Amino acid sequence: MKKIFPWVAVVCNLLLVYIIYQIARIEYLLENSSYLTYTADTFWGGLLFDTSAILYTNALYVLLMLLPLHVKETPGYHRCCRWLFIVVNGVAMAVNLADSVYFQYTMRRTTTTVFGEFSNESNLGGIIGTELLRHWYLVLLFVLLIAALWKCYVTPWTDGRHLRRLWRYYVVQTVTLLIFVPLCIAGMRGGFTTAVRPITISNANQYAARPADAALVLNTPFALIRTIGKNVFTVPDYYQNEQELEAIYSPVHHPNLDSLMTQNTPATQSLPTKKNVVILIVESFGREYIGALNKDLDGGRYQGYTPCVDSLIAHSTTFTHSYCNGRKSIDGMPSILSGIPMFVEPFILTPASMNEFSGVAGILANEGYETAFFHGAQNGSMGFQAFARKTGFQHYYGREEYEAACGTDDFDGTWAIWDEPFLQYYADEMSRMKEPFMTAVFTASSHHPFAVPEQYRQQFPEGELEIHQCIRYTDMAIGRFFETASRQPWFKNTLFVLTSDHTNMSNHSEYQTALGGFCSPIIIYNPNSPEGEIQDKIAQQIDILPTVLGLLNYQKPYFSFGIDVLNTPAEDTWAVNYLNGVYQYVRYGYVLQFDGQQTTALYRLDDRLMKDNLKGKAEEQQPMERQLKAIIQQYMKRMKENRLTP
Repeated sequence: MKKIFPWVAVVCNLLLVYIIYQIARIEYLLENSSYLTYTADTFWGGLLFDTSAILYTNALYVLLMLLPLHVKETPGYHRCCRWLFIVVNGVAMAVNLADSVYFQYTMRRTTTTVFGEFSNESNLGGIIGTELLRHWYLVLLFVLLIAALWKCYVTPWTDGRHLRRLWRYYVVQTVTLLIFVPLCIAGMRGGFTTAVRPITISNANQYAARPADAALVLNTPFALIRTIGKNVFTVPDYYQNEQELEAIYSPVHHPNLDSLMTQNTPATQSLPTKKNVVILIVESFGREYIGALNKDLDGGRYQGYTPCVDSLIAHSTTFTHSYCNGRKSIDGMPSILSGIPMFVEPFILTPASMNEFSGVAGILANEGYETAFFHGAQNGSMGFQAFARKTGFQHYYGREEYEAACGTDDFDGTWAIWDEPFLQYYADEMSRMKEPFMTAVFTASSHHPFAVPEQYRQQFPEGELEIHQCIRYTDMAIGRFFETASRQPWFKNTLFVLTSDHTNMSNHSEYQTALGGFCSPIIIYNPNSPEGEIQDKIAQQIDILPTVLGLLNYQKPYFSFGIDVLNTPAEDTWAVNYLNGVYQYVRYGYVLQFDGQQTTALYRLDDRLMKDNLKGKAEEQQPMERQLKAIIQQYMKRMKENRLTP
């Protein structure tokens, strides 16, 4: 083994990297075994994406090793190459292992948008430190893998005796380099032929049984590399005729025309009903945690963790099927407040966020409403303050405003003001606003690292998952908010909407499927009409804006990708979301999965475990494909053309 040429060393060392990538994939599976399944296709597909990532990240190392330059064949030079190899692949392993923990919150591999998502956070050091302690076994695994790389690293022969025939050295090195270059390019692209485009994240679905499993096929270095400076939105050409596209689906709503045709309402009357509007966006408050919405769970024995919200639902309108349109907090904001879902990447983090668009706050501000947004985190956190200002919120109340008014004792030490005091502050501030007003609050306590105030740790027992105790606390905070609000003079003249930004940890298989991971509550409470009703309809976050405007009898054109769910027949209600390159479209009692080119699966909506793929067996598949294509094309086209207004 002493007479090893550089090209042999390169091959041996890259094989080592393949091994540790597979170890990281197995760890990823074990960390998320409730959500993921491993198959032979996962292995072979994983090799394809690992090859691309390994060659991208090790391209400089390979070049330095294979340069036909005899003066570099020294112990010092190869010591530098060894360090480069260890550092580069150490970073790749670190992001792979860390991402295995983050997956349960996003259901996908992390992309470069994560840097924009957390660019305004000042507490990341503490969060990372906490996670290193909580997942010490990953730190240990990382150390072992790096030690193995160092120990098993193959160094080429550097004693100089094999260089006496320089012509032979230069011929071998040059030929080797010329062979490696096209191989590396092919490996990075994912194939040799010109017909092969560079593989992207969505290609992983070819090897995944379910959309969530695409994350297991991929690796995080690949996901990061492939999304650097990439154009997020590509306009498909499903429909060449603009009129046909608009006839199938349009995000521009014309309620004045609808009213003229159905109710004979004067078109000049823009807002006959000036009720206050209050939207509560509750962090991670997935449908699974709510007992009133899961009476059939666990054989009818399930109680849930939300007695206060259960009581609210008894006097509210909600829906048998309700979904969020994204898996992150920054997806929830545009979905709920502007009717814009997440397709491909979070809307806020794409260039399209610079387009002209508005939301429920801006629309109502133009009708004389006072508008305000509340979020107990540091001002600027998650980009919420910028988004609120962009979409028409006139006032912003964050941690700075709270502490100026109430002191600094209620900070949770990590993210934000505890939910209970902040929601009380929210209710008090609304009492100072001029009616009619429109406000939204984004809570924070039911967020990682899942802590509750010291005085409540005994009152709220821990559940099967670490988030359950936080859900109990936040539910109590919501109950106290409504108690306080009910004593205010503005209460009876207010529409309340409660939803979650996204879902979170799950311990029921029904909520661990590709669709189950998007199940969020949508609760509409009108104190003047306290009769509870669970409508047999499909609802989604992007329906909130048009539904609220419908309840206010708003008569002007407006823009939203959703529908007024209360004034839409049940058979015409629908929902859409996007996961790992696959669109999911719910309608007609089915959920269709579509990869942008073809349907990959079709399940009955009552097949909650998504076991029986009915692709090609149901007549509903064709109209669902047709409608979903129109939604996708309208979305991409309008993002590219800056047409997000009526």
